[in-house]
Amino acid sequence: IVALAADHARYQRSLEEDNRRLVEESEDGHNLVGESARLKEVSAAISRVAPADTTVLIQGESGTGKEVIARAIHYNSNRSTAPFLAVNCGAIPDQLLESELFGHTKGAFTGAATNRVGFFQAADGGTLFLDEIGNATPAAQAKLLRAVQEKEVTMLGGTKPQRVNVRLISASNSDLNEMVRTGTFREDLYYRRNLINIQLPPLRDRVEDIPLLIN
Repeated sequence: IVALAADHARYQRSLEEDNRRLVEESEDGHNLVGESARLKEVSAAISRVAPADTTVLIQGESGTGKEVIARAIHYNSNRSTAPFLAVNCGAIPDQLLESELFGHTKGAFTGAATNRVGFFQAADGGTLFLDEIGNATPAAQAKLLRAVQEKEVTMLGGTKPQRVNVRLISASNSDLNEMVRTGTFREDLYYRRNLINIQLPPLRDRVEDIPLLIN
């Protein structure tokens, strides 16, 4: 009984230490669980790029935490008090993606009864996270390129551009470089989005972090 109690006390102290460390990480804004070399590289990259206000491309397999990284960049930047909006480009039907991103005017299409702002306008002053950007249609890619270059968007059905002050962070689990080679993703947009590239490792490449995640 004494031995079991001692083991339990040691385990409890270990849990408390892990919890304290995780709270500190959360307060730093990273909220990353792990101490592997690969994850420390990602954490260092967040610290470097967050204040820079430049475009970032996050690449990694599904489930590696791309949105977690995007949020960490936002909340460690000078835009932290402004909106952070996340859009899954792969979950929005092709015919609606432009409207969702850039908004639409009344009568722009059947069912458009009023003007409606898009994610770009709603995120003005903050950060817009475009997940699975490889799923964007060619038309949406062209408008995204203009938004990056000119910092302005035009609502679907509209003619007057609107200025927007948005930091764009994109993510993909596809090989965008290969998509550029095959012509399914715009080369100019790829290089505009790829000023800073963060590669996220899958959990199988950082197995030493599994006990921390379980705790």
